[in-house]
Amino acid sequence: MPQTASVSRLEALKTRHTALSHKIETEQGKPGSSDWYLSALKRQRLHLKEEIEGIAT
Repeated sequence: MPQTASVSRLEALKTRHTALSHKIETEQGKPGSSDWYLSALKRQRLHLKEEIEGIAT
C-alpha cells in the first residue's frame, strides 16, 4: 500500500475510534443504556484500535 494511502487510512480509523469513544461515553451516561449495546460498541472500538496498531507498526 502506498505511504499516503496508509496515512489516510490510519487517520480515518483514528477518527472512527474517537467517534466511537464519544458515543460510548454518551451511552454510558444514559440511564437506560443496554449493556449489550455498550459491549458491541466497545468491541468495535477494540477492533479499530487493533487495526490502527497494525498499520502504525
